[in-house]
Amino acid sequence: MIELIQPGIRTTIQDMGRTGFYHQGVPPAGAADKFSFMFGNMLLGNPRHVAALEMMVKGATVEFRKKTTAVVTGAQAKVFLNGIEQPMWTVFEVQKGDLLKVGNIKKGLFSYLCVSGGFDVPDVLGSKSTCLASVFPGITGRLLLAGDEIPLSEPLPGAVQHVGKELIREAIPTFGKTETAHVVLGITCDLIRDEGLVSFLNSHWTIQPQSNRTACRMKGGHISYSDKEPPLGSGGTPGNIVDIPYPIGAVIVPNEEEVIVLLNDGTGGGGFVTIGTIIWSDVSKLSQMRPMSKVRFQAITVDQAISIRREKERLIEKVAASI
Repeated sequence: MIELIQPGIRTTIQDMGRTGFYHQGVPPAGAADKFSFMFGNMLLGNPRHVAALEMMVKGATVEFRKKTTAVVTGAQAKVFLNGIEQPMWTVFEVQKGDLLKVGNIKKGLFSYLCVSGGFDVPDVLGSKSTCLASVFPGITGRLLLAGDEIPLSEPLPGAVQHVGKELIREAIPTFGKTETAHVVLGITCDLIRDEGLVSFLNSHWTIQPQSNRTACRMKGGHISYSDKEPPLGSGGTPGNIVDIPYPIGAVIVPNEEEVIVLLNDGTGGGGFVTIGTIIWSDVSKLSQMRPMSKVRFQAITVDQAISIRREKERLIEKVAASI
């Protein structure tokens, strides 16, 4: 078990997310940065999906009530075990009574505390991931608070053999203030003028402070709608359509001056014009970007998206082989 002494700002329990319920209005949730989360579990010898603590902007301080092994991954932060600094992306051992402090998070937004065997909290719809919008009962339905006690699973056999293991350098993500997001155009992009699509792809979009785990809101270009008559039942304005399902990563155009990219806690559908979808790996990248960072969109084909996915899978396989 661990006890949260200082919970940070928005610390939650996350795994790889829940599947099969999005069409019923339950977002998949899960770790905002799937790669940092997954690599942490891999370093410990865990299955890739087991639950970890996700810390946003400010890290947590926790007391361990059990001997185990742990690692902190994700956006850069100072990590101290009993006052002694520990490197991120490197597995360390903790003893019963040890105090771990993760400081302010820099450059990105989310850091992860992964432990051997994961956190032993109840599944809700097949996942331990917190989703605040879904108002689940228990600890996975809210932010973690000071004094919360979270059970730990038993450390995996041979857990101590992973102490000192570190992530290969080429797999450590970087968190920049300017990034490119790859988008597959489609869905209802026929409702955007050609010059609007050009503006969408040529503009630098600035992430707004209202962004969160639900959506990344951006401004910076002008996307003009087509002259097509809004369909019956859409609300009668150019940015509206009859409701459609939204995929995670959907690029929504609610007005001509703004785009919204749905993230892991995003709604499952709605009635706004949608240009296309951000590829899977870039959802993690956008989730880590701070307000006022800049994004450029690059249009790619489905085949190119699959190729990028395979490159990421090869990197994951390389990490597994190095461990």
